[in-house]
Formats: sequence, structure tokens, C-alpha cells
Amino acid sequence: MDSSSNRVTTLEQFVIQNEQNFPYATGQFSKIIRDIVLASRLINREVNKAGLVDILGLTGDTNIQGEKVMKLDIFANEHMIDALFKGRMVCAVGSEENDDFIIRPDSEGKYIVLMDPLDGSSNIDVNVSIGTIFSIYRRNDAGGELTKAELLQSGAKQLAAGYVLYGSSTMLVYTTGNGVNGFTLDPSIGEFLLSHRDMRFPASCDTYSVNEGHYRNFFEGTKAYLRHIKSVSEVPYKSRYIGSLVADFHRNLLKGGIFMYPGTHQNPSGKLRLTFEANPMAFIAEQAGGYASNGRERILDIQPDGLHERTPLFIGNKEEVLLLENFIRKYGKYGRPVPTLESGNLS
Repeated sequence: MDSSSNRVTTLEQFVIQNEQNFPYATGQFSKIIRDIVLASRLINREVNKAGLVDILGLTGDTNIQGEKVMKLDIFANEHMIDALFKGRMVCAVGSEENDDFIIRPDSEGKYIVLMDPLDGSSNIDVNVSIGTIFSIYRRNDAGGELTKAELLQSGAKQLAAGYVLYGSSTMLVYTTGNGVNGFTLDPSIGEFLLSHRDMRFPASCDTYSVNEGHYRNFFEGTKAYLRHIKSVSEVPYKSRYIGSLVADFHRNLLKGGIFMYPGTHQNPSGKLRLTFEANPMAFIAEQAGGYASNGRERILDIQPDGLHERTPLFIGNKEEVLLLENFIRKYGKYGRPVPTLESGNLS
């Protein structure tokens, strides 16, 4: 619980108390968070009982990414979209599960929500932690038809971002650009309670999270960084990889670490989505003292060209991500050394 006070603070109380720090505070933001919380409670309920009902397994369909769609993915997507539009504060929703934006032209809402309704869904059937990722943008005040510039904004223009982790306990972690706070669901009262105030990456970093099964296909800069932390670094690093972005990121946020989903020779742009996954997690990371990069530039500075654009992602403790960037710059995008850059002690 909130260690700074003996009084329990609910998520709703916290949002209302801090809404004056949120740009364009009109009460609409607290309603959007409430709608997301409502949907996440429904998703959490289904996740917890998924083994008892016919909601696990594949639907037989594939999403826009060409991935097999899990039944629980569909449930999460439909309930999140339904909750957001019923709240009437949102005019458009972009989801990893849909080909394009869903726009409600009759909505007077000024906000756009992008989301991955069920991150890590490949782990559903094996009872591993999964999550929901969301980010909130504001459209301009001009009204009228939504423009591409409004729908596809850079991550630096996010007003808020967060994730819900469905694990041994259910947590909601979010930021509005004034630090990161975490709330744990108390199932006995059905409320998210403030449990982690002002979350920050620890100063030290000794954990890396990457699927090393693809090591041979990584570009040389990524390989060189991995060789460095395994054999050159004075402090031995631990390898921890769950395969669920929310779960891996959350552990590294609490314990210190770097999450890596690099590009490969087969997939130079990586496989994670800039708008649904990288941007919201990058916003949270920077607000917690960390950093997020595609290996060459800051994630939040990238202007997306499309809703389902992919990107490599390196995210976690700031100094560690910057170190990795140095290796990638040294070897160049495709693994050829760049002689114009000083290598220093890079391996």
C-alpha cells in the first residue's frame, strides 16, 4: 500500500487528486482511466478463470500482423473498445487486433487511445503473466474530421500511458508525464490501491531480457553488446526472459534491467509495434528514469508512418540502453564496422 500514509488511496482518488497536473484537465482523463479500469477488471476475471471455460486456444483467425488470434485476445479487444466508446471521452481507438482505426464521428471526445489489449497472448495457454498496454493522445481543438496527423502522433506527444499486468497479483502502472505510479487490485473490494508510488529504475542494472534463440540472426552490434555483458563486464549479468513485454518490462522496472527485441537479418525492423507497444512503454520508462531506443534513436522521437509500424526496441536502465546504442553505432545497422566512430573499449 501507499507507504507514505496510513490511509489507503484508491486509483480513482489518486487520479482526481492529481488531475490538476494533467494537461487539459477537464475531468475527461479520469473518466478514460475509469473506463480502462472497468475493461481491465473484466479481462482480469476472464484471465483468472480461463482454464475453466472455453476461452483459451485459437479462434482459427489471424490478426493484421499474420499472427494466430487467441480467443482471449478477442474478448479483451472487444471489451476495451466497448468501454472506451461508452465512456464518450474517446473519438478514435487503434488496436493491435484491428486493421485500422475505429472512429466514432458522432463522439465529442477529444482523446485517441492506442492499445495492445492482450500483450503476450502466446503465453495464455501456459499460465504466464500477460498484460494490457495503452496510451492516450489528444486531438486538436479544430473539430471536424480526424486527420492522419492527429491519429499518428509521435510518442513524445502522449498525454498518458500505462499497462495492466495480470499475474500473481493484478497491477496497473501508468504515467501522465509526472512520474510513474503503480496500483494493485484488491479483489476483496474490487479496487486498485496505490501500492508503488513514484516508481524508478534502480541505479544498478545486472539483468538482460532477450530471446537468445535468435542470436545467430542478430546484427553484429547487438551480438557485441551481449558478448560484452557476458565476458567483459565486471559484474555478471543475469538472463531473464518471459516473452511477455509487460512482464519483462515490469520486472526490470522493479529490479533493474534492459529488455531487448532487436531487429534481425530476417526482420530488420523487429516485430514489436511502435504505436501499441514501444511508445507507451518508452513513455513510462523515461518517466521512471530509464530510456528507450530503436538502437539508433529515441523511440519517442520517431514519427510513425502507419498504425502497425514495427520497430526494434531496447528499453530499461538509461545508461545500459545508451551503452547498447554505442555498440550498434560502432558496427552499423548491418554489422559492418563504422571506422569513423571511435570504438573505445567496445568489444
